[in-house]
Amino acid sequence: MNSHLARNGFIAAGLMNIGGVLVFSRGFTNAAINEADPVVMSDFGLLMIVVWGLAYLGAASVAAGVRWLAAAFAIEKLVYVAVWLVWLSQNSLAALYAKDPFAGVFFGIYGANDFVFMLFFAWVAFAPPGRKAH
Repeated sequence: MNSHLARNGFIAAGLMNIGGVLVFSRGFTNAAINEADPVVMSDFGLLMIVVWGLAYLGAASVAAGVRWLAAAFAIEKLVYVAVWLVWLSQNSLAALYAKDPFAGVFFGIYGANDFVFMLFFAWVAFAPPGRKAH
């Protein structure tokens, strides 16, 4: 595992969680996101996504020794991907775009984003140890 790449991946995941929530929720004021999924994307749920982002940023400083933590992050992302797929199968993304474009973009991309970072976290957790970056 390349520790430099792992560190940068953790930083990217943290920034996506924090920045994505703050931008698309317009600083927790976008009710369309809450209404589209009142359980997972309530203000509390969005705040917890930001907290996960902070955890990813914290892990970036010790990325070389966090295999089990990365595995937990991969499972967390898997849960969000599954919830997103269920939501897409039961809701109209076009209707949400019509109601609020920010909410539409948020729901259109968050699961795909989580899938990418799920793969990254799984790589960190299960990649064989490699040379340490100097």
